[in-house]
Amino acid sequence: MGPRQLRSFIAVAEELHFGRAAKLVHLSQPALSLQISGIEEELGVQLLIRNRRKTELTQAGTIFLGEAREVVQRMEEAITLTRRAALGQVGTLRIGFISTAAAILMPPLVKRFRERYEHVEMELRNVLTRDQVTQLLERKLDVGFLRVPLPTPPEIRTRVIHREPFVLLLPASHPLAAKEDLQLADCRGADFVMYTRKMAPGFHDQCMNILHQNGLMPHVVQEAAEMYTLISLVAAGLGIAIAPASIQLHQAENVVVRPLSGKQHFSEIAIAWNREHTSSTAQLFLKMAFEGSRPRKQAVEPEEAR
Repeated sequence: MGPRQLRSFIAVAEELHFGRAAKLVHLSQPALSLQISGIEEELGVQLLIRNRRKTELTQAGTIFLGEAREVVQRMEEAITLTRRAALGQVGTLRIGFISTAAAILMPPLVKRFRERYEHVEMELRNVLTRDQVTQLLERKLDVGFLRVPLPTPPEIRTRVIHREPFVLLLPASHPLAAKEDLQLADCRGADFVMYTRKMAPGFHDQCMNILHQNGLMPHVVQEAAEMYTLISLVAAGLGIAIAPASIQLHQAENVVVRPLSGKQHFSEIAIAWNREHTSSTAQLFLKMAFEGSRPRKQAVEPEEAR
């Protein structure tokens, strides 16, 4: 007994008329009658009482109707889920992200993806840039949001999806905080706090190059592994820092933000994936992330420019 026979029985049981049921299942009336007889023979029970005046269900037929409906529904659900799984529309998607990406990029993208693919379970993990690369290689992550430039092995692909300017962070009590037209060169001799090179060598080197281009050899007194730690160190008065403009979303008291004068420098956030192990679900997410994809400029402006 298969799904076709079950659907035939359901049609007869609901219509209680072989002629109408035969049209619904696209069979001749004799063929349908033969199918029902085959079901009854296989079960060894009478499901329908049929005579010239009417067709009605036996008690066993009523019970079987409920079970048959449930079996057919589960079978249809199984087929649908299997097809969706093959297309990447069912499963688990593991996403790594840095804190600033969580604040500016991920909310609308994750919301849109969940609305379109409601059967995909999303695991969102706050992971440092360096560790994202490792976890992508080890297939512990499917995609990641990280800062570039970044040295990566050939298996890891990246694509820039966001650009934002660098800004200068100063303790509110710092003598330079009151200066209206602040140049980076004015910071010569000041103490700096920096993002640690160990966690994001490309980003650290980019910050150092910006300072060197402005004639600074910074005296680094403290390093941080997270952006919110960096701004906290500035708020504590340990030193000044340069950072992407989105760091202002980590609100901290006693910190003054100034735009970098002169040549504008940008920090970029990219989405990364393992090209040798890209699931169908990850491909759907990447496609959505790349829709209309030109790197977006950060809407958050330095306080001085507001």
